[in-house]
Amino acid sequence: MQGYLSLVLHAHLPFVRHPEHEKFLEESWLFEAVTETYLPLLQMLEGWDRDGIRANLTLSLSPTLCAMLLDPLLRARYEQHLNSLIDLAEKEIHRTHWDREFHKLAWMYHHKFSGARETWLRHEGNLVGAFKKFQDEDRLEIITTGATHGLLPMLAGHPPSLRAQILTARDHYRSCFGRDPRGIWLPECAYAAGVEAFLQEANIRWFILDTHGVLHARPRPRYGTFAPVFTPNGIAAFGRDFDSSRQVWSKHEGYPGDARYRDFYRDIGFDLDFDYVRPHLPSPENRGFTGLKYYRITGGAGPKEIYDRETALKAAEEHARHFLNERITQVGRLAGILDRPPLIVAPYDAELFGHWWYEGPEFLDQLARQAFRDQKTLELLTPGEYLHRHPTHQIATPSASTWGEEGYLRAWLNETNEWIYPHLQVAQERMSALARKFPKAKGLKARALRQAARELLLAQASDWPFILRAGTSPDYARRRVKDHLLRFIALHDQLMSAAVDEKWLSEIEARDNLFPDVNWNYWR
Repeated sequence: MQGYLSLVLHAHLPFVRHPEHEKFLEESWLFEAVTETYLPLLQMLEGWDRDGIRANLTLSLSPTLCAMLLDPLLRARYEQHLNSLIDLAEKEIHRTHWDREFHKLAWMYHHKFSGARETWLRHEGNLVGAFKKFQDEDRLEIITTGATHGLLPMLAGHPPSLRAQILTARDHYRSCFGRDPRGIWLPECAYAAGVEAFLQEANIRWFILDTHGVLHARPRPRYGTFAPVFTPNGIAAFGRDFDSSRQVWSKHEGYPGDARYRDFYRDIGFDLDFDYVRPHLPSPENRGFTGLKYYRITGGAGPKEIYDRETALKAAEEHARHFLNERITQVGRLAGILDRPPLIVAPYDAELFGHWWYEGPEFLDQLARQAFRDQKTLELLTPGEYLHRHPTHQIATPSASTWGEEGYLRAWLNETNEWIYPHLQVAQERMSALARKFPKAKGLKARALRQAARELLLAQASDWPFILRAGTSPDYARRRVKDHLLRFIALHDQLMSAAVDEKWLSEIEARDNLFPDVNWNYWR
């Protein structure tokens, strides 16, 4: 082998759980991702295991996502959602009986949803445990991220909050996977000086940065992004490869925009009679996505053409081969220049594969199979395994960076969301004051301190300012930030006045129920 390729998938969703409602629109974010991304990825791993394909993959499972995947209420609701999808596909089989092309697609969806339910039931609805099994068998490396995906550079002005995001994530990882995480996906690949001290405390050995975070390191990295650098305290920083990123993410060149692939936005939830689709919508009062989509991207300004599954799968196979050949060429060119095997790090949002790019799981599957079967130039391995094989690297200090808009903090700090941060700063200082005042609290006070920590962590999530910037669900994001901060303020005041309202505390404990053993002393 002349070099290596690391595929790193970042699976994260904000914590959305509303037991006070029978059906809640934003809970569908989780349900869609389970059906279209997480279950297909699990099925792909099972296929590799069955067929003897050795292709190590890295998957970050965020603590908030794991908390939702393990939650009995959300698991029960997801199972109802999946059964509803199968019922809708059966209705579509009957409705499209005389329309051959649509009828064929209705059967495809029925088969896909039924297979998803079979996989779900085989693992007893425990996807965290299913992925853990692959890690225990050394077929997968699972890494973590910030506890609630808090943007670490925005917390750097209050180091205890930065520490709490990392150590709470470490603790939650232990409870899920029975070991410590070796790697971390810095939320939004956002780096700021000082984070390494807390990564070191958590015994985390490596993290991933965007391209310029490594290229602009001081001193400049001798090997560019094709080998990690060690920060001064010995933690490895891997840089995202520009070319492999462009081929997937580029608006103009990226594979997911191919006209043969399924169109994400054209859904029968908007096309068909409202009363017909209403029982299967994420919100019964509003049209929305069902997951059944009959058209391909097509391209141009004309009418959409009907989706052809066989043609789309052929496109995924072609794109996988093209991607692999480009990486082989890249490795071959670099191997003649560098004095060590080059490493290409290709990190992506996991939800791209299957949810946004419907054929994405098939692309990954074909890429791994072709890499294993058809070439001897590069090997798929994890960043952790690379460090084990090649433990000596240049020491450098990375540059401040993110993988967001313009490469820095613009997506999370702008005119739509700047109001959040002064409120967070006050709450963070108050949390530290509470931790200093009640370091060994017990009983009701301890419960209130843990809940205050949860509310602050949830308010720090990078998802809310991002949604406010994107404008996708701004009212919901704004309400979530305000609700968590208001609950934190109330808990702070009750603790300081020694008058904790146990009934109200029980209600919010039941609602925001993640991190049951969160340690409030991390904020001291």
